[in-house]
Amino acid sequence: MDITAEIKKGKRGAIAKAISLIENDPKGARTLIKKIFKSSGKSIVIGITGPAGSGKSSLINKTAINLKKLGTKPAVLAIDPTSHVTGGAILGDRVRMTESTDSGTYIRSIASRGATGAISNSLRNSIRVLEYAGFNPIIIESVGAGQTEIDIAKIADITVVVFNPHTGDSIQTIKAGLSEIGDIYLVNKSDLSGAGQLFQSVQDYIGDSQKAPVILKTSIKSSKGIVEFAKILHKMMKAKQKTKKATEMNRLESELKDIVLNNIKQKIDSMFASGNSYSKYLKQVQSKKMDPFDAAEKISKSITK
Repeated sequence: MDITAEIKKGKRGAIAKAISLIENDPKGARTLIKKIFKSSGKSIVIGITGPAGSGKSSLINKTAINLKKLGTKPAVLAIDPTSHVTGGAILGDRVRMTESTDSGTYIRSIASRGATGAISNSLRNSIRVLEYAGFNPIIIESVGAGQTEIDIAKIADITVVVFNPHTGDSIQTIKAGLSEIGDIYLVNKSDLSGAGQLFQSVQDYIGDSQKAPVILKTSIKSSKGIVEFAKILHKMMKAKQKTKKATEMNRLESELKDIVLNNIKQKIDSMFASGNSYSKYLKQVQSKKMDPFDAAEKISKSITK
């Protein structure tokens, strides 16, 4: 059954089905993406990242409601640490976002599966499904663990880094890579003690960087800064829309490279596993009849045939 017409109408069941297909059925995902690819690459992607416990889910919940009031149609993809039992995503985030779901925001958790390449792949295609269904912006929430952030920044048009005064190592985290990627830095839970100090530190470390990002205090408890944050995002969306075409071209280039490298890696993995010609050359190297460079060259040639 072709679900693209249902996705186009924004039918939630069809969207959910399509994203599950992308996560779990590479062949089915390919067929689907072929149908919707031409119309993709137009929505603005907002990546929201930061340490666990920084209050991202509640913040996104309120921000999505405010973005909707500004005339946009937001959707949220929450990248969750993989649930080791089922390989699916832990749905805690969605519980905290019920309010924005009720107001029409589409929210979906996708499992990170612990692999950065896999994140990029399923994320890119899940974004395409949501774009096809008419959502803009698409907000990506990531869990705040190292490499994932940097990956998100590659996919997002606008990157938001969230801290709160009680995540302890915030300042260390700021130094380690996060200081380059943010367009907006939020000191969330700003009603807590230490918020002023953290805000000052963020300004000292990041405020005068080349990017000159926006630094804001927000609090869900006192509703502080949320409306302002949504308005800034809305303004940035309009600005990013003007350069979207060029950004999309660069992204497609890196996606194509990713896919080619992935295909070659799969080919190499299966060759190592079945290993007939590989083990033949390995034995020759081990018995010193051939040096490893010649052997590697011969193996490589057989892969690229």
